[in-house]
Amino acid sequence: MERLLMTKLIAWKDNPDKKPLIVRGVRQCGKTYLLQEFGKTFYEDVAYYKFDEDEKLEDFFRPNLNPRRIIKALSLSRGKDIKPGKTLIFFDEIQFCGKALASLKYFCEEAPEYHIVAAGSLLGIALPKKSQNEQNPSFPVGKVSFLTLYPFNFYEFLLAQNELLARHLQESSFDDELLPSFAPELKEKLLEFFVVGGMPKAVKTWIETNSIEQTEEVQQEILDGFEVDFVKHAPPKDFPKLSAIWRSIPSQLSRENRKFIFSHVKESWRAKDLEDALEWLIRAGLIYKVENIEKPFLPISAYANHTIFKLYMCDIGLLRKLSKLPPKVVFDKTPVYREFRGAMAENYVLGELVNIYNSTPYYWTSDTKSGKAEVDFIIQEDADIVPIEVKAGSASHAQSLKQYCQKYQLQKSVLTSLDDNKPNIIPLYLIWKIREWLQDHFCQII
Repeated sequence: MERLLMTKLIAWKDNPDKKPLIVRGVRQCGKTYLLQEFGKTFYEDVAYYKFDEDEKLEDFFRPNLNPRRIIKALSLSRGKDIKPGKTLIFFDEIQFCGKALASLKYFCEEAPEYHIVAAGSLLGIALPKKSQNEQNPSFPVGKVSFLTLYPFNFYEFLLAQNELLARHLQESSFDDELLPSFAPELKEKLLEFFVVGGMPKAVKTWIETNSIEQTEEVQQEILDGFEVDFVKHAPPKDFPKLSAIWRSIPSQLSRENRKFIFSHVKESWRAKDLEDALEWLIRAGLIYKVENIEKPFLPISAYANHTIFKLYMCDIGLLRKLSKLPPKVVFDKTPVYREFRGAMAENYVLGELVNIYNSTPYYWTSDTKSGKAEVDFIIQEDADIVPIEVKAGSASHAQSLKQYCQKYQLQKSVLTSLDDNKPNIIPLYLIWKIREWLQDHFCQII
């Protein structure tokens, strides 16, 4: 199954000034498979080492971090030479070996002819906090490049099932005369995506079997694996808190304003009790923290309120599964699903935005005489601050976005919906083309 990050991997390979590359991403998002395919396709050979399964690998880095000595040891261990520029060296789950991570600095400085990629599912949380400090020599600050792999976005999901249609959409404009004829199929595929999500194993199972039962078994395995990580890698005192926060996300999102309330995790717990556990989940890539801003000015981060935020999950399919939302409800659009339907649409759009911008957006609220207005997401596109309003159903009313645009005299805004096909609304199933949309569309409020 094709992943868009492959293009960036190829660009890294072709860069004459390349540094060792670390690919980050949430557990089971496909890092190992993608890097293996990259190596098989663009190199003569792949030298693969997985640090969480072979403790003996650490011995190769103990004496010193001389890269040429390490290359000899690694070559001997596999009984095959490692050739500069022809062999891709792949360190998987590198966070389990601090010395291997530190060695990347010396490969960058002393042996740049070797092509090295590394992957780490829990890189953000498995290392001691001090190793995140730029003054700590154990982390190769400035000596490595980073890429992040996310779960499938909707385009990749569609590409895996209908490549011809996906390629056509990618190459066509929003004014394409054929687009309305594709709308019914695209809506159906998007609802499938809400059910299946973008975790590669779940996508593969759905495509190969067309069985929702088998797909849900895979999703449950992934969810169970996440909770095993809580036990294995988090401080013991934080495990109950991690699990409680994680399991509370569906109920938090079911509320009308979706603001995260610490006491709703457990009545006796407050922010100071849960801050460390919350940070662990964010660093692990399992959740996204969308902070509130009251003023959409640059730099946006300077106007963020870190104490008011919403939490969303890393994958729309896992949110549905954790919520125990039956798949048929997503397609039937029954009244009992109406409120949570909005949360699902927001989580989906957030996943697309994070995939595009490689950062988490914000959201905006304001108390006005006409009532409290709220815009779902605020992003920065070059020097423009762009509000995005998400409608799971009809977008005939977008009062919050209207108030926002009138207040700040904006040039650009985005209104996205599934059920409307109007010139000033980008369909939810095309939100992955938002950058193209922003080139030609301006602030238009219905």
